Amino acid sequence: MNHDDRDREAHSGAESGEEGTARGSGGRLDVRPGVASPGSTAPGAQRRVRRELGIDEHVEGILSGDRVILGKTITLIESRRTEHNRTALQVIEKLLPHTGRSVRIGITGVPGVGKSSFIEALGSMLTARGHRIAVLAIDPSSQRSGGSIMGDKTRMEKLSVDPAAFIRPSPSAGSLGGVARKTREAMLVCEAAGFDVIFVETVGVGQSETMVRSMVDFFLLLMLAGAGDSLQGIKRGIMELADAVAINKADGENLQAAKAARSEYEMALHLMKYPAPDWNPPVLTCSAVTREGIDEVWNTVQRYRDLMTDNGWMERQRREQALDWMRDSIAQSLQDRFRAHPRVAELLPSLERGVADGTLPPLLAAQRLLEMFFDDEISTL
Repeated sequence: MNHDDRDREAHSGAESGEEGTARGSGGRLDVRPGVASPGSTAPGAQRRVRRELGIDEHVEGILSGDRVILGKTITLIESRRTEHNRTALQVIEKLLPHTGRSVRIGITGVPGVGKSSFIEALGSMLTARGHRIAVLAIDPSSQRSGGSIMGDKTRMEKLSVDPAAFIRPSPSAGSLGGVARKTREAMLVCEAAGFDVIFVETVGVGQSETMVRSMVDFFLLLMLAGAGDSLQGIKRGIMELADAVAINKADGENLQAAKAARSEYEMALHLMKYPAPDWNPPVLTCSAVTREGIDEVWNTVQRYRDLMTDNGWMERQRREQALDWMRDSIAQSLQDRFRAHPRVAELLPSLERGVADGTLPPLLAAQRLLEMFFDDEISTL
């Protein structure tokens, strides 16, 4: 069983827990029929095979707010098995009328900026006000092993036990901008389950963040002050994507440095072009530790959303995002089908060796593989 198809119960707790178990009221663990006793490890003890849920079971469980089924549905979505993909698409199609009502917020920043602490502070404030929040936290995957850290539930200790919050760490699997391949689908499922604020926390290790911007309503860039030349610490392209910049850890001895950095970023943003009408990205200061400024960040999100709803930008942006999603899905599906083609898999290693040692031009190698692939595809029609 590969990394993408493993159940991630160890990382998402009760949300994607073992089939047949769920957290009852007061946090107790209720064991339902169909699960072998935890102590049945004696020789010869029969282990029950987990039954895969049907499409309607996924849909009904999501709409009823069943967090165990929510976790299992996201695991199904993240799977690369063809039969799982087909089932997931049918589930999402049935859930689609129940989506689109949340505030979608992307959060990025360099490692160490305090993204998880910030989300916990903001998320806890929102759940206290009656909101239900979901956090899709994208953990960095190893390019060699495919393994990932999956530590967000540990970092968000308070939020992870909040009954009005759902945290789902997922491996980025090397996808663009540190965004998991199936984050869009997971976001829709969380919306259908009744979560009205969705956070997408990206890896923030310097890749392009264009993909996360293409799936959220509001894109927040977290920054630090007092860590060298602030303006050199972030790419201009990412700043141009931001709807707001928040300088985190603005507390204690770092408070004055944060205020100085705020002025620098305000001047930098003033020189950049921003696509949304009637909006100039503000620069804020906040502290996830003292909670100072956290309320102002949320007020900024609400003000932006109200303004962009009134002027029609929000609706237009979501339509464009849906088209981007379709195009990305086409490209990814073609790539997956290409790599899974038997003759491509057979020939690819030798062509890669030729390209690596300089005996074969890269474009010629690509052309040979593509011509062979499309010729075979056409012949099967």
